[in-house]
Amino acid sequence: MLKNLKWYDYFIIALIFGIIVLQVYFEMELIDYMAELISKVQNRNSVSAIWQSGQKMLLTACGSMLCVIISSILSGVLSAKFAERLRQSIFKKVNSFSQGEINKFSTASLITRSTNDVTRVQNTMQMALRMLIMAPTMAIFSIVKIVNSSVQLTWATAVAVIFMFAAFAFLFMLVVPAFQKMQKKTDKINLVARENLTGLRVIKAYNTEEFQENKFNVVNEDLTKINYFIGKAMSLMNPIMNIIFNGLTLTIYWLGAYLINSSLLAYPDLVAFTQYGMHILMSFMFLSAVIIMLPRGIVSAKRINEVLKTKTKIVDGTFDGNTELKGKLEFRNVSFRYPDAEMNVLENINFVANPGETVAFIGSTGSGKSTLINLIPRFFDATFGEVLVDGVNVKEYKKEKLNKKIGFVPQKGVLLSGTVEENVKYGNESITEEKVEECLKIAQASFVKRLDGGIKYEIAREGSNVSGGQRQRLCIARAIALDPEIYVFDDSFSALDYKTDKALRKALAKHTKDATKIIVAQRVGTIMDADKIIVLDNGRMVGEGTHKELLKNCKVYQEIALSQLSKEELE
Repeated sequence: MLKNLKWYDYFIIALIFGIIVLQVYFEMELIDYMAELISKVQNRNSVSAIWQSGQKMLLTACGSMLCVIISSILSGVLSAKFAERLRQSIFKKVNSFSQGEINKFSTASLITRSTNDVTRVQNTMQMALRMLIMAPTMAIFSIVKIVNSSVQLTWATAVAVIFMFAAFAFLFMLVVPAFQKMQKKTDKINLVARENLTGLRVIKAYNTEEFQENKFNVVNEDLTKINYFIGKAMSLMNPIMNIIFNGLTLTIYWLGAYLINSSLLAYPDLVAFTQYGMHILMSFMFLSAVIIMLPRGIVSAKRINEVLKTKTKIVDGTFDGNTELKGKLEFRNVSFRYPDAEMNVLENINFVANPGETVAFIGSTGSGKSTLINLIPRFFDATFGEVLVDGVNVKEYKKEKLNKKIGFVPQKGVLLSGTVEENVKYGNESITEEKVEECLKIAQASFVKRLDGGIKYEIAREGSNVSGGQRQRLCIARAIALDPEIYVFDDSFSALDYKTDKALRKALAKHTKDATKIIVAQRVGTIMDADKIIVLDNGRMVGEGTHKELLKNCKVYQEIALSQLSKEELE
């Protein structure tokens, strides 16, 4: 993660280090001036001499305060900028993931890592920049001072430090595993909450609010138990600190009284020594504050690094996409299985779609239709065989160049927050408003004119303020606006009525006559006019040909067709 730091960030860190050392120096000098002041009062020096020591103390205190302010501002700004770059790195990395990597982490976990974990790292870094520098610096300064003052009192302080270090080490080992569990529980609670919000209408329709509440309560209680444990463990910190602080103070004054009576130590030196001893313990107290934050930061940092270090299986090629052929798609002996799966989802798929042709895929649910077309834009890569676009393996293309050749319309219409115009122009921002209107007309999206503002109408997140059929037509208009060589429709007409479906296919055939159309459909009526229909069954091609040919020689296609239409309609 340190790669996210710039050269000037290291300069700021060095500056913070210098300012904190100066701050500690001022605090040590303040103790010496205080001892000097007490000595002057004891010796009944003049008021002007006492005021002179007081002025030194005041200036030193002001210098220390100024150092605290500057170091706090610098550490806050630096950690905030670091978190900004870290979030950007995660976002960029996730954008490069294939569906396989996203499934590995889960959407809820990736959201937690991009927000909650980054915030924890930011807070830990901000505290560590100051405390991890201040604590050892203060301890070193104080130890040097007390060693020169009294050997007996130095040993008392050393024993207190050993006890404190042992307590901190024990608590650290106790809470680190708990923090790891806590972040996993946070992932789980985010998953349940997100699932609940996404499926709220279904939950209400089936009156399962109580079931969902119980489901949430289970993960909520699990997270609460972990927080209780961590809270109880950390609550030991303050009493342990108080016992050690008060025990050291009592020991120093008890030994100090003996040494003063023996004329081995002066009272001002005892006061100064007490302050130095307290500063040593304070340095460990600062470390304790870091220890509270550090386990969380370490766990979050590891989770962030898991994302940043993950190598995407979809490696960008180098081919710039310039080909003589335009719109040819070919599958050569393609087989595919999902990561960690034992069996192939697709087996030995072979077909060619020439420019201008319409090739349709049909089959029962789970036959591999959507999986097959997901190989074209490289959402996944073929396990065996080759997928060729314009005679070149898709793995050799630069992703950007490959995507420009393909207009992909997903099975579930996905719209982004913004206007209708912005959604249509999403893949091609250079088109005019007139072109947007034309794309909407081809996609049979005349409903846009009736919306408040027309193409300026604001689409809500995930297109929740338009119907399923309207989402599909807007997604089709977005693909048309790209003007690609190959159109891929993944069951993109399923939410349309038959009349709109027919009008849309007719308009598409006219506008995209030179482009290749790949259509996945459940309805035979949608693909009857295709140049070639490929029938899939359990991931295998069991039929290929025109509608009429398949009715004669493909049993699977016959069953599907007769289940939807009568013999007269099919003929």
